[in-house]
Amino acid sequence: MSGERVRLFVKAQVLGYKRSKANQYCHTSLLKIDGVNTTKEADFYLGKRIAYIYKAKTQKKGSYFRAIWGRVTRAHGNVGTVRAKFLKNLPPSAMGGSVRVFMYPSRV
Repeated sequence: MSGERVRLFVKAQVLGYKRSKANQYCHTSLLKIDGVNTTKEADFYLGKRIAYIYKAKTQKKGSYFRAIWGRVTRAHGNVGTVRAKFLKNLPPSAMGGSVRVFMYPSRV
């Protein structure tokens, strides 16, 4: 094998929370995965793990970085947006930020 690094994730942007006209549902986040433009393409990512990685002020276990883990639950709309649930709801500061969508677990 060559010395190139293999990236096991795809980047995605946090669009916001699932919502209706009057209510928003913070337990479900909407994500736009890079390179995904249809519902068929989004189906590949269903069940995949997601990590929202952020930097904290205090150090824990030798690192300033922390992660909130979640999963892609289903598609949302027709343009490749997906819904995701995290173990702890994403903070509002995550909106517009990026998350990593990992290539596991595999459903193939």
